[in-house]
Amino acid sequence: MLFVQRETRDAVLYAAPFLAWITLQMALPATAVGYAVRTGVTAAIGLACLKVLKVFKVHNVFNDLNDFKDLNHPNDLKDPKDINSLKDLNDLKDPNHFNHPNDLNHLNVLKALCVGLIGGLVVNVLWIAPEYSTWYRTWMELPIGELPPASGPSPYEPSVCGWPLTIVKLIGSAFVIAPVEEVFFRSFLYRRLQTRDFRAVPLSSFDLSSFLWMVFLFTLEHDRPVVAALAGAAYGLLAIRFGLGSAIVAHVVTNLMLGLHVIYRGEWWFW
Repeated sequence: MLFVQRETRDAVLYAAPFLAWITLQMALPATAVGYAVRTGVTAAIGLACLKVLKVFKVHNVFNDLNDFKDLNHPNDLKDPKDINSLKDLNDLKDPNHFNHPNDLNHLNVLKALCVGLIGGLVVNVLWIAPEYSTWYRTWMELPIGELPPASGPSPYEPSVCGWPLTIVKLIGSAFVIAPVEEVFFRSFLYRRLQTRDFRAVPLSSFDLSSFLWMVFLFTLEHDRPVVAALAGAAYGLLAIRFGLGSAIVAHVVTNLMLGLHVIYRGEWWFW
C-alpha cells in the first residue's frame, strides 16, 4: 500500500470490511454458523483497516466519527500536500474559514449521541410497524437475500442453532455490520460519488445526487425496500448533520432493538 495513490489506498481500507461481508454472504450458507464466520472475519478485517489508517495517520474514519475535523481544518493539515486539496489557498489566510460549526466539545458529542439514539429508536419502529399490515407484507416487501422459508424455522432460532449462535447473530447485526455499513455507505460511498478523492469532501457537505444514489444502493442490500430507503435516508442525514458517530449509534440501536424484538417475540422473519 506504500506504492499506491493515497485516495486508492484509503478507498480500499474504507470499503474492504463491507466488501468482505457481502462476499462471505454470497459464499457461505445461510446458517447461524455461516453468519458467525462472516461476523468474525468482517470484524477482524475492519479492525485491521482501522489500524492501518491510524498507522498512516491520514484523514480517516476516526476523524469522520464526528466530522469535527476535515481537510479544511488546520489540525488536519499535517501533510503539506493536503493544502493542495483546498479549493482556494486564500482560505488559509481567513481565520473564519476554520470555525467549523461543530467544534469538538462534550456538549456536541452528547447531543450527537442523543440524536443518534432517538433516530435509531424511530427507525426501529418504522422497520417493525409495517410488518403488522397485511397489505404491506403482500405488496411492498421484496424478498432478496437469505430469508428462511415461511414454512420452516429460522436458522437463527435457539432451537435450531443454540443460544450462543443466536447471541452471535444479535451481536454481529448490531455491533459489526451496522458500523461497517455506516463507514462504507455514509463515510466512503456518499463522498466517493462526489469526487475520486473522497477525503477532500467534508462529511457535512450535502449533495443531492450522491445522497439519493447512496440511499438507493443501501436499499438494494436489504429485503424491505420501503423501510430500508427511509432508514438509509435517516442515517445519511444524521451523518451529514451530526457526524458519522451519530449515524453509527442510530444504526447500532436500530439493529440491537430489532434483534431483541425478534428474540423476545419470536418473530424470526425479521432475521
